[in-house]
Amino acid sequence: MIAGLAVLALIAVGALLQGVNNLYWQLSWYLPSWIVQPLFALIFAGFVLLLVQLAWPWLRTITGKASPGAASSLPPPGNRREAAAQNLAAIDQTLDRVRDAVEREALRQERERMQAELERGDLVIVLFGTGSAGKTSLIRALLQELVGKVGAAMGSTSETQRYRLRLRSLQRAVVLVDTPGILEAGAAGLERERLARDQASKADLLLLVVDGDLRAAELEVFEALAGLGKRLMLVLNKCDLRGEQEEARLLQLLRQRSRDHIAAEDVIPASAAPQSVPMPGGRPLQPAAEVDALLRRIAAVLHADGEELIADNLLLQCRRLSEASRSLLTRQRRSDCEVIVDRYMWIGAGVLAVTPLPGLDLLGAAAVNAQMVVEIARIYGISMSRQSAQDLALSVGRTMAGLGLVKGGVSLLSAALSLNVPALVVSRAIQAVSAAWLTRVAGLSFITYFERDQDWGDGGVQEVVQQQYDLSRRDGAMSRFLKAAFSRVVQPLQAKQRSLPPRPGSD
Repeated sequence: MIAGLAVLALIAVGALLQGVNNLYWQLSWYLPSWIVQPLFALIFAGFVLLLVQLAWPWLRTITGKASPGAASSLPPPGNRREAAAQNLAAIDQTLDRVRDAVEREALRQERERMQAELERGDLVIVLFGTGSAGKTSLIRALLQELVGKVGAAMGSTSETQRYRLRLRSLQRAVVLVDTPGILEAGAAGLERERLARDQASKADLLLLVVDGDLRAAELEVFEALAGLGKRLMLVLNKCDLRGEQEEARLLQLLRQRSRDHIAAEDVIPASAAPQSVPMPGGRPLQPAAEVDALLRRIAAVLHADGEELIADNLLLQCRRLSEASRSLLTRQRRSDCEVIVDRYMWIGAGVLAVTPLPGLDLLGAAAVNAQMVVEIARIYGISMSRQSAQDLALSVGRTMAGLGLVKGGVSLLSAALSLNVPALVVSRAIQAVSAAWLTRVAGLSFITYFERDQDWGDGGVQEVVQQQYDLSRRDGAMSRFLKAAFSRVVQPLQAKQRSLPPRPGSD
């Protein structure tokens, strides 16, 4: 095939050159020689311009360049800070569309905090650990000053505490955050742990402090922290309480358990508050804290990767905030769309209740409703023509019929209504209520389609429609629907039946 195209290209080029040559000789025959070359050059330039103009749209399509009317995309960020700034700008656009004042304000405050974080100069290190692991003692040893109650009862730290630390030759200040103890019992303990995890999500560097091997609960916490995507260190505290061999054994065990998440050199021994040594005839000797290895490791990591840790943390937080704002907007849109679906399902039911069709052409009467599609699309910022909406609605209607959902839905509702509806109105009620229910299934399918950026997904329209059908027939959803159907359709039909005048000739 390639050879054939090459031959055609050669033939076309040859024909073009032959035509140019004939044109030149024709001009030379009829015109003076001094004007032939300028005129030929002018004609050739015009021909080239015409060819470029004709081929330009095709060339733009081939190269994939956007048309002038297409939305221009932002230039790619040069670094993580620029990427975070672009995320914050996108969040502003999302927040402007959020109606709920309380949720919008909460997101806005978090966005402002993120803006301040983007401009800050401190590295944040958050310490985790159980109430008895010695977090506060470790911070005191690092700061070389008393910063909290040491040796207090488990669970005494109920709020986070922040302390500043200066490391030699490091331009940025370091903030150490002491969090409430984890794995504590009761509602208060769970709340303190939630607060600690919230602080961890905002850290540049995480330290998990343990006083022995990782228990099952501590291992779960460790893996959760490692899953945050942040730099993590594991500190084995209280090494003064065990001998060198036991310390080496524990360090090896911890490094083996954590090897899938952190490097071996990030498992560090420490003795934040060594026990005092009794001295005969004098005051007990208080050994100095042994945190030099930890301090050196922190300094090495911050010197080598501090800027990257800050940038990664900022970008991660901005992305999470962006996801939260988009999720809020998605819930708002779905709520608005469900109101539209609810309106159209009962409109269709009302029409069939007043004027029943000579058969169950429910898809044409209610479920496939192009105007409903247009209004749902508008909620998602999409302008859809009437014809496109009709085509989309028709595809869903055909899918419902092809999967047997129309007959199945009518049978399902007939069984439910026949037990509770008087025989005089049961036929009309079944038709109207079935139309409403099928409209609901179709409408929820349309919402899913627009939520996915006008994409049915890998399973196609059949999977989406079947999923919405199955969700709508669940006990809770069906019970709520039938309750609304009785008040909106069945009871008005009963009232209308009672108000009709008697037939002529009846007693």
